[in-house]
Amino acid sequence: MKIGSIKITPVLDGSGREVAREVLSRARSDGDPWLAHEELLDTDGNLELQVGGYLIRTGDRTIVVDAGVGTIDNGKYRGGQFLESLKLQGVEPGDVTDVVFTHLHFDHVGWATKKGAIVFDNATYRVHRADWEHFVESPDAEPGAVRKLAPLADRLELFDQDETLAPGVDTRHTPGHTPGSTSLIVSMDGQRATVVGDLAHTPVEFTEPDWQFAFDFDPVQAMSTRADFVAEFVDTGTAVLAAHFPGLRAGRLVTRAGRIEWTYDEKETV
Repeated sequence: MKIGSIKITPVLDGSGREVAREVLSRARSDGDPWLAHEELLDTDGNLELQVGGYLIRTGDRTIVVDAGVGTIDNGKYRGGQFLESLKLQGVEPGDVTDVVFTHLHFDHVGWATKKGAIVFDNATYRVHRADWEHFVESPDAEPGAVRKLAPLADRLELFDQDETLAPGVDTRHTPGHTPGSTSLIVSMDGQRATVVGDLAHTPVEFTEPDWQFAFDFDPVQAMSTRADFVAEFVDTGTAVLAAHFPGLRAGRLVTRAGRIEWTYDEKETV
């Protein structure tokens, strides 16, 4: 899709699946909330998740937002396509000027490094300071995250407040899923899109309140952040690009008959 002269392209890496009723539920719901949304699940009750990222090209900048799951193939998550997906867009690893992480969970940083070597060796890597401190520097840092991300230290630029990363690309701190979770606001010539990472894993989290994801760092804050996001962007025409929605397709939040609904942009698909 295009936002003014800025081009945004999904970059598929692979897919994952989670047992929906184990990872997503409503905090104050009687009964099984998934009974109203079984069309979103496979026959085994799994929620299918795309994994990958987005390519943003603005001016002389070639920006990768999130870096997929990497070469993992564990029966639950499978990657491996990310670099080939970039190549199909005419982008080699050395062409990337910036890698921006919405957050530092394993399925967003897979191609940051490979066997300790930096994959995008000409890029500056950027992430919110709160996530870097939590996943890499804290006493309780995850060993896998440290191994994957520590080699980036010399190429790393941390931010701790909302700022402009490139022409038409601004950060927005949207915490809850992780301490430093960040969305990107892409805007130009009166058009706007937002890349939201794991602010939601499925559209029902946008259209119904109180959904909680099992791996949210702060579930209450995640719900509050999501509610604020919906209130700000519903009925504005802003294209929303989430990290795990089917096909990484863009969608929009609209009000119909007094209810907030999610609608996909049919033209803007992988």
